[in-house]
Amino acid sequence: MCAMEFQPGRTVGIDLGTTFSALAYVNEEGEPITVLNADDEDETPSLILLADKGHVIVGASRVRAAMEDPEKVVERVKREMGEAAYKRTFDGKEITPEFVSALILKKLRQDAEKRIGKVGNAVITVPYYFNDARRKATQDAAKIAGINAIDIINEPTAATLTYAWHRGELGVGKETERPRLVLVYDLGGGTFDVTLVKYTPTHFQVLATDGDVHLGGVDWNDRLLDLVADEFQAKHGVDLRQVPTAVHVLRNDCDQAKIALTEGQKTSITFRHGGKAVSVSITRDQFEQLTADLLQRTIDTTELVLNTAKVGAKELDAIVLVGGSTLMPRVPLLLEQVTGVKPYQGISPHTSVAQGAAIHAAILEAKYRGERSEMAEIIRRRLKGVRQDDVNSHGLGVVAVNPRSGKPVNHIMIHRNTPLPAEKSQVFHTIQDSQQRVSVKVVEGDAPDPAACSLIGKCRVTDLPAGLPKGSPIEVTYAFDENGRVTVRAKDLTGGREAKIEIERGGGLNDEQIDAYGKLAHDYKVE
Repeated sequence: MCAMEFQPGRTVGIDLGTTFSALAYVNEEGEPITVLNADDEDETPSLILLADKGHVIVGASRVRAAMEDPEKVVERVKREMGEAAYKRTFDGKEITPEFVSALILKKLRQDAEKRIGKVGNAVITVPYYFNDARRKATQDAAKIAGINAIDIINEPTAATLTYAWHRGELGVGKETERPRLVLVYDLGGGTFDVTLVKYTPTHFQVLATDGDVHLGGVDWNDRLLDLVADEFQAKHGVDLRQVPTAVHVLRNDCDQAKIALTEGQKTSITFRHGGKAVSVSITRDQFEQLTADLLQRTIDTTELVLNTAKVGAKELDAIVLVGGSTLMPRVPLLLEQVTGVKPYQGISPHTSVAQGAAIHAAILEAKYRGERSEMAEIIRRRLKGVRQDDVNSHGLGVVAVNPRSGKPVNHIMIHRNTPLPAEKSQVFHTIQDSQQRVSVKVVEGDAPDPAACSLIGKCRVTDLPAGLPKGSPIEVTYAFDENGRVTVRAKDLTGGREAKIEIERGGGLNDEQIDAYGKLAHDYKVE
């Protein structure tokens, strides 16, 4: 990793979540601490109320949001990161997931600075299964918020750092100690992934990962919503799912019901609309049956990760639960039934990711920041030698043509679960004399059909030397960096010179748009 530029102020870790977000830092005693927000809570709802011109409210409760016009409420935006099709308009301007996420980041920083002083830098977490577009969108959100994001770290990796820290196994001990195998099961509000990590006190290595960016606690809520809506429709002939204001309020009621079923055995949801009402009672057993397929999807992914790494469940030293949705009683119970390992619940599923990001930030400071202080020396002594090795969650390929069928195929250059950083070169040939450029489509995904993959963009190799004969070899090198971001470079093998590379990414913001949204975010009043 190259030298980093740190801005004045503290360096923090931020868990930018689908339903809740949190911020943490490593204090003067070398301990990771979650910073309370303005409401003295350790998590801030990732929910925005579009109040009026130049004014937004970030972190309002779902109860408060349920009383607002649904057109003024923005939620679950993390699921939209990297999606060019997402469109919302506020204040006469089109807003994007990056901009909305930037407002959440701005609120987190504002609240933190009232308690710990100026925040200058941050490590921001993302689900392991985020692809290149979603990772870039997260980095862009930080830029828009005016935050110097020194690194992006995967959420399960962050959680593992917190787990090892709490067990006293981070940065201490002998490297010859037996490596531990930990399975991180991360079921958040809107995303899910499973990651297998092997670690010693000074070396963390991800062996395999898989997940789903459209699976999380909100899907359990939606099953309750469907239950109530079906009952209301059967009784009154009205489908509440077609009434945005009704859905808006009902989502809150279903979220509260899910919490009640986590804490107790039975609850009821009473809903009124248009002068008509319905009351639905449900037990925990019924709720677990209603959502059994969702939980089974997470179990299938868990078994896939273990099989990919060729690791048996009996070899695991621990299963670490991350994300508030793991508090549902059926989650640890089923995991134990399937694996034979009782999940570890010694760290907070709500804040462990933010704390791990703060630990990672402290590791980076220990290695690259020149400031000297008592706290810095504590961190340096304990963490400077800690090394982390990740893998890519998606294959990286180029679109080629099958010579037999003439159809496009995904030629995978770097397979998923390859240790990062990783790179691979492919030689292309010019198809005509004096050709000035070579163009290829870069995709992320493991399916043979390019249409089933995510198009990162078109890679154009330009400014080739003049007079190249037809069939001249051009070597194009594709790479994943430590953050899982894609880079490309090329070389003319005839003359030996580097060629200019441009990736015309599909969707996402350009530098000009980022600057414009940055000015807009700076001018907005966020409370």
